[in-house]
Amino acid sequence: KTWKTSNDPDFVAKMRRILDLYDHPPAGGRVVCVDEFGPLNLQPRPGKAWKPQGEPVRLRATYHRDHGVRHMIASLDLATGRIHYRIRDRKRSIEFLDFLKSLRRRWPGEKLHLILDNFSPHKHPNVRAWCAANAVELVFLPTYSSWLNWIEAEFAALRYFALNGTDHRSHAEQDAAIGDYIRWHNQRAKPKTGYA
Repeated sequence: KTWKTSNDPDFVAKMRRILDLYDHPPAGGRVVCVDEFGPLNLQPRPGKAWKPQGEPVRLRATYHRDHGVRHMIASLDLATGRIHYRIRDRKRSIEFLDFLKSLRRRWPGEKLHLILDNFSPHKHPNVRAWCAANAVELVFLPTYSSWLNWIEAEFAALRYFALNGTDHRSHAEQDAAIGDYIRWHNQRAKPKTGYA
């Protein structure tokens, strides 16, 4: 819907590095796209939904944010096309580092090349120190270039299939819908190739 041109002075070099990782994954390494999705608040979401003919979906006209918001941290493994995620109440460097540790346990012995945006928790000194000590390379997107992160396309599909046309009344219900979609996706996942 909108477009903002990157003002990153290193745009071309950063873009080429990311596209090279997409096209030529390093031997002995794994390329993983990481980002946050949300906030996940409880609200009626317009969109299409399956209903019997003559029974349209009715959404609340008003709602209250009595239950707070949650956040999803997710990764897309390009070698398999599978999504891994965690839903948390906050999205600080502590939660992000915990998620990175889960990725490290998932692929021991491989160097991880993580493509991610410039969100401040991604650049926290504790995160950088842990990554340097655990064979994790942080590959940052150029500013205003979220479209270069392949996981964004998966988030669009998740929003369309799991959230559009819903009116979840609890975070547990909404989390279950997201989990159901990701399990369905992962059962059919294929390696990601040919970004361009």
